[in-house]
Amino acid sequence: MKFRKYARLTLDERRKIEQSLNQGCSLKSIACNTSRSTSTISREIQRNSSINRSGSERHPFNNCIHRNTCQEHDVCIKEDCTRDICPGCKFCTYTCKKYEPEYCALLKDPPYVCNSCKCQRSCTLEKIFYKARTADKLATNMLTEARSGVSLDEAERKRISDIVSPLIKKGQSPYHICLNNKDALMISDKTLYKYIDVGMIDATNTDLLRKVKMKPRKKKPQVKIEKACYEGRTYKDLLLYLDKNPDTEVVQMDTVLGKKGNGEKCLLTISFPHSELMLAFLRDANTARSVTDIFDKLKRELEFNMFEEVFPLLLADRGSEFSAPSVIEENSDFGYWTNVYFCDPNCAYQKPEVESGHRLIRMVLPKGTSFNRFTQKDIDLLMSHINSYKRKALGGESPIEVFARAHGNTVIKKFGLRRISPNDIVLNPNLLK
Repeated sequence: MKFRKYARLTLDERRKIEQSLNQGCSLKSIACNTSRSTSTISREIQRNSSINRSGSERHPFNNCIHRNTCQEHDVCIKEDCTRDICPGCKFCTYTCKKYEPEYCALLKDPPYVCNSCKCQRSCTLEKIFYKARTADKLATNMLTEARSGVSLDEAERKRISDIVSPLIKKGQSPYHICLNNKDALMISDKTLYKYIDVGMIDATNTDLLRKVKMKPRKKKPQVKIEKACYEGRTYKDLLLYLDKNPDTEVVQMDTVLGKKGNGEKCLLTISFPHSELMLAFLRDANTARSVTDIFDKLKRELEFNMFEEVFPLLLADRGSEFSAPSVIEENSDFGYWTNVYFCDPNCAYQKPEVESGHRLIRMVLPKGTSFNRFTQKDIDLLMSHINSYKRKALGGESPIEVFARAHGNTVIKKFGLRRISPNDIVLNPNLLK
């Protein structure tokens, strides 16, 4: 049979693959049905299948190898968990020190998926399914991402920035710089404009004399994050570190967006789980540069010993604003200031404290509110009210009181926070009107 070459699979072909897998057909027979090679079908299934963690009909997802014999208690990340034994809960695997994942051995061999498996209803392990519509979306997204955005690792970004930024600050245009340094830069002036626009280099749009007079484009260039920045910084790497250093606090970071659109300000939020203290910093744009600038300021104000004590580990999601972890860590004469780790894709539950803290911010700043009229003093006032709010989980104390007992009042003042009298606390939009 003559197979078609170099043509992408269509949605109809993917539906045939899904139906055949549901019937338990072999990869060879699926290849004959779709007039494709067996290797093409094999790659398609392995590349575009989706992971399912739904558990079984009676039990939630739990893939710990000790789940049938475990007798651990009180290791769930949910404070209101009512289960007596943790194997009956799907959240215990994220914090239990004895957790060892188990994977189904059948998924290592063809057809690599659980579509026709008879144990679906009783299995609590991680399952993999091939669904035609999902596979088609994944393939389309992969193709789109490969052709868009900025793909630049940290070393190359710094090299270009060191050449370009001083020249731009002298008043030279990107065209002039690229023309006279083409052997060193090896990029066009259009590419350089894109790097400046998304905050990939130290020079900004305000340093370009003509750019500040122009209207911003309706669609800003997207940033494609270089995956090399995640090496050694995954959530699994974090858990391995915590196994050896169990008492280390993991400080969580995230972004709160205001009104959607170009030129809108946003917030960087930092949460300390042990005390539930949350910080928020106003940023002019949701870029990597804006995040590193905030940490540079914190390093100057706290100095090395205090910064290392307050920020031992940082955990962020995989947003483009956190795509320069080495700049945040910054190797100095004292060693690394901190270590940055990243959650797994689409796993916001791995940093629950910072996500929960956003609900208090949204009580004052509902979704769709523009942050452009606010200053950092306004945000400090907001966070002072939030952090003075007493919590049942803290035994009736406020986050400021618990944090100050651990790190001192000096740090609280450097963060721009102050204690608010309990009866004066306001947690609605009237606070900043």
